[in-house]
Amino acid sequence: MTDTSAIAPGLKKQVLLEIKDLKIEGYTGETWVPIIKGVDLTLHRGEVMGLIGESGAGKSTIGAAAMGYARDGTRIVEGSSIEFDGIELTTSTEADKRALRGSRIAYVAQSAAASFNPAHKLIDQHTEAPLQYRIQKRVEAQEDAIQLYERLRLPNPEEIGFRYPHQVSGGQLQRAMTAMAMSCRPDLIIFDEPTTALDVTTQIEVLAAIRDIVDQFNTAAIYITHDLAVVAQMADTIKVLLKGEEVEEAPTEEMLKSPKEDYTKSLWAVRSFERPQKERPKNATPLISVQNVDASYTGGAKVLDDVSFDIHEGMTVAVVGESGSGKSTTARVITGLLPPSNGQVLFKGEPLPPKYTDRTKDQLRQAQMIYQMADTALNPKVRISEIIGRPAQFYSGLKGTALKSRVDELLDLIELEPSKYYDRFPPELSGGQKQRIGIARALAAEPSFIICDEVTSALDQLVAEGILKLLDRLQKELNLAYMFITHDLATVRAIADEVVVMQHGKVVEQGPKTEMFTPPHHPYTDLLLSSVPEMDPNWLTTLLEERGVDNVGESANV
Repeated sequence: MTDTSAIAPGLKKQVLLEIKDLKIEGYTGETWVPIIKGVDLTLHRGEVMGLIGESGAGKSTIGAAAMGYARDGTRIVEGSSIEFDGIELTTSTEADKRALRGSRIAYVAQSAAASFNPAHKLIDQHTEAPLQYRIQKRVEAQEDAIQLYERLRLPNPEEIGFRYPHQVSGGQLQRAMTAMAMSCRPDLIIFDEPTTALDVTTQIEVLAAIRDIVDQFNTAAIYITHDLAVVAQMADTIKVLLKGEEVEEAPTEEMLKSPKEDYTKSLWAVRSFERPQKERPKNATPLISVQNVDASYTGGAKVLDDVSFDIHEGMTVAVVGESGSGKSTTARVITGLLPPSNGQVLFKGEPLPPKYTDRTKDQLRQAQMIYQMADTALNPKVRISEIIGRPAQFYSGLKGTALKSRVDELLDLIELEPSKYYDRFPPELSGGQKQRIGIARALAAEPSFIICDEVTSALDQLVAEGILKLLDRLQKELNLAYMFITHDLATVRAIADEVVVMQHGKVVEQGPKTEMFTPPHHPYTDLLLSSVPEMDPNWLTTLLEERGVDNVGESANV
């Protein structure tokens, strides 16, 4: 590690990572095809470079290559150069590269839930690297973990590390992973969409903590994201990628003010899709009615407290709130996965049995889910035809040619050509295509109500807009009702008819979308609205100052 105090003012920072003519190929099963097509990258100590571009641009592939790593089915082409602090990684032995990873080069993945071992406590996984590299003894490593948890504003920092991954929220797990990456105080961190799964208020805390850590320890970082407003807060330089090639690179302020290439300008464009708000029908019975619901997990405190709201046929209700507010728990109650301790859920005016095991097949069919992370929601070893066909077979009893026809029909419905996708496996699809398969699987049951759990948060802006347009079309064609769990207020503006705001397990405000975005707001709603990042490099700094945040971990209002 470099002591920042040792760097004399005015001296040029040392080059830490230099990538020249990086070419990476992927194997199709028959031949090798280019994925990365000659990209250069120079990163100095203490600098943050943002890599942006749509799904399939090669951002994560380049991030992995910065560690000297090529994912399964890919290879770094001879002639490429990846030099980290004077060490040529393309010619280093696997043992030498493993010695760097986790100690001097760290990686923060997009999905913490898929990255942590569910069988081990957080703090045991945190201390593994410092112990393995003999940087600290166990007691020291645990004390350092607690300090990092506190710096990243995790609740109960002295206790949270002794929980298992499933016992904390997604936002808390993502912060725990960022802390784990810092355990050995690396020289370089690759952040691969680290705040994608976070609500806007939690995102601010994590962004501030990452920036503070980078500044304090003179750590260099590659920040991979499709969120342009986020990269504006984090990066010194932005590199734009498209289909494995560099489009352009410039200092952040210059890139934001005057991008040169048309493709970059298209990324900068504000999301255009916003459908008209529908009004709920008067005196109509709600399709789904959540009435005075309380809920808690086994042996735990109350998670939901007197939650009530309605969802009508053909309408979309967005449920928003920070991590741990009770959004996903409410979805679990509606689907019968978590029986409420008080209150009830009605379907077309009739009470649903609290436990899904007591519901009829038709009651189960009516409510389906589309999940946030298609990567973890779809079995990578099962063909698309079986993933979509299984619920059609279970709920409708379809077999043989009738089942194949239904799968083909569903693939057409989600705008994927059946002949091309019927026999594929999920790893062969892009992120947007996998999310479409998740939509088709939900539709296979022929439901009247679908819970969309952060379905666009892992997607870049262009792909996300395509998914929203698809969901809107399907809603009109099939008269579907949606419950949209999201932390993205741009998504709320685009697709919602009504909004429910949750905090600490309670509904603090609800109403039609137009009213919810018009002042005055409940103080918490106002906090959410003011926490949406803007395309201004000084936005985060200004916001933290306004909220009285002197440094991460000390806040008057956040």
